Amino acid sequence: MMGDACNIQGIKGLPELNEEQFHLWQTLIETRTGMYIPVQRHAFLQSSIRLRMKEIQCESFESYYEQLQGGSASDQEWVILVDRLTVQETHFFRHPPSFDLVRNKTREWFVNDREKKSIQVWSVGCSTGEEPYSLAMALDEQIHAMHLAMDHYFGVTATDLSMPALSKARNGTYKSKKVEQQISSDRQKRYFEYVDEKHMQIKSALKERICFARINVLDLGSVPFNGLDIIFCQNVLIYFSRWRRREIVNHLAKCLLPGGIIVLGLGEVMDWNNPQLVRIESDQVLAFMRQDPIQNKGQQT
Repeated sequence: MMGDACNIQGIKGLPELNEEQFHLWQTLIETRTGMYIPVQRHAFLQSSIRLRMKEIQCESFESYYEQLQGGSASDQEWVILVDRLTVQETHFFRHPPSFDLVRNKTREWFVNDREKKSIQVWSVGCSTGEEPYSLAMALDEQIHAMHLAMDHYFGVTATDLSMPALSKARNGTYKSKKVEQQISSDRQKRYFEYVDEKHMQIKSALKERICFARINVLDLGSVPFNGLDIIFCQNVLIYFSRWRRREIVNHLAKCLLPGGIIVLGLGEVMDWNNPQLVRIESDQVLAFMRQDPIQNKGQQT
């Protein structure tokens, strides 16, 4: 329970979230998580909060709002509420052209740079794990296709704000029906194993290539990530206001190696540019490459 104010038994109905309350919740959520919920999603915010209020038997938005203001119970409750506010509908190889780009760039890097032995990837907003596992499969396939598996390797760092989603991702267990619909039979044999008739799990050899961690995008300025080859940030920026989207992508760009790429969702960033990045020409993928600072300096002189 959250406390006496929310310890009301037998609630049969909950009030509507009025305009003033909506703006209070909108501000609170953006301040704590960076997520921006526009007025058009009033009904979504109301239903998400009311669902949680019913679960903890809290009778008013005011009472729940107060309970989220501080203390250890507040921190635990934020984890649950954030999980309700983030849409976690995802699947393996969600946008195939983006994964094709990852494979092509990996091949290009290893062919053009004989000294390069590894690929480091960051999956931002990994949700329940389908994206980082898809990235790992794509990289593993490319390395094996080039017969480089003996001395080349890769690592994927996968982050999200939702602790429940990260827990599912670390476990790497999915419904068999979902895997069978989204993953080819060859990939199933290579990367999955049956837990029971209804569930399949990522094999440990692939799972060991991925590190999961909780990160709030508001803290990107202090995240010690650098030297990355690929940053995958799709279906994440939709939760944020336009100015914050630009801020997020600018922080991410600093984590890339020269020549590294950042892959975004189509239409997620508009009217944005960064002097360190150049757009990769494609009608199917929104991606940018970090320029070599020496070459960039030469172009400016």
